[in-house]
Amino acid sequence: MIEYDSLISKAAAEMRPSGIRKFFDIAAEMKDCISLGVGEPDFKTPWAIRDAGIHSLQQGHTWYTSNSGLMELRTEICTYLSRRFGLQYSEKETLVTVGGSEAIDMAIRALVNPGDEVLIPEPSFVCYHPITTLTGGVPVPIPLKAENGFKLTADELRRAITPKTKLLVFPFPCNPTGAVMRREEMEPLAEVLRGTDIIVLSDEIYAELTYGPQRHFSISALPGMRERTVVVNGFSKAHAMTGWRLGYACGPEPIIKVMTKIHQSAIMCAPTTSQYAAVVALRSCDSDIESMRDEYDMRRRYLVQALNGMDLTCFEPQGAFYVFPSIQKSGLSSDEFCKKLLYSQKVAVVPGTAFGDSGEGFVRISYSYSLKHLTEALRRIRHFLDEECGA
Repeated sequence: MIEYDSLISKAAAEMRPSGIRKFFDIAAEMKDCISLGVGEPDFKTPWAIRDAGIHSLQQGHTWYTSNSGLMELRTEICTYLSRRFGLQYSEKETLVTVGGSEAIDMAIRALVNPGDEVLIPEPSFVCYHPITTLTGGVPVPIPLKAENGFKLTADELRRAITPKTKLLVFPFPCNPTGAVMRREEMEPLAEVLRGTDIIVLSDEIYAELTYGPQRHFSISALPGMRERTVVVNGFSKAHAMTGWRLGYACGPEPIIKVMTKIHQSAIMCAPTTSQYAAVVALRSCDSDIESMRDEYDMRRRYLVQALNGMDLTCFEPQGAFYVFPSIQKSGLSSDEFCKKLLYSQKVAVVPGTAFGDSGEGFVRISYSYSLKHLTEALRRIRHFLDEECGA
């Protein structure tokens, strides 16, 4: 009999499973459950994008593209980043990937050697830690504080850097907290990084989903940072294209060239139909982005007000589509709170610890759901607090 446990890679065996999917999978099997756990837009992909995908199939565009992606799409990505965020990249500095997640994977694999340290501000998206360990790298969490709005400070960064530091993950706008770093808050971080060989992996998948008068600003746009930053973005969130699986990375050509080499062996190319559709997404769908963002903004304000009204203290998120309220008044751990809420009220939210140990005492609630959905969930949460926690 084969002992599979002894054959499986140690790094793979020790990967922590996704805390997001655990609760979502339970909720999916539970009748009348309301899930606020998955960060997936409830909007359909805009029709112009779907139509472009259909048209590409009708035209027989079903072959592999170049490994880097369609030249037409890479040109549009560069134009879009310049038009929307003032970033200047060329097609040679651009790689089209299978979602933003693959771009993150390729960047970490291209840069990190065994023993290299990767700084990961937390709470943050679940994939950075396991991808780092699979490469033999050493994840170094930087716990962020609620009193700082879950933003990274220069002092926190400086204290975390060692001679082994290779990469800083920069996950803003942030999943799960909704925190956004503004230009004036990034300047001190850039000052710490200039003159080092540390590369920044700037995950900007929520760049279009920021609220208020200030638009997203990329750390790559600061003086001295472009040459040390890999920008990751994609189409899943802003264009409601999660199932199309399309993202991209832009950065220094030597890094993108190595990422492309890995991508060539592991993936070959991103889905062809999705690439043709994405060209139209970048050219023609700014108004769709604005409409979806306005709807998210309304839900965001509604949810923050309601949670604060229940004394689930919730700072105002400025980006993405999540709130990150404190549940400490319940006296429960994050995991206990989520389990009890799920089984007693059939509402699924994600424990803050799914995003790092510093998420203890918080839960993530997504507002990528309809107002009707959110209203009923809030009613059940209030009932849970009243009946089960003695609130």
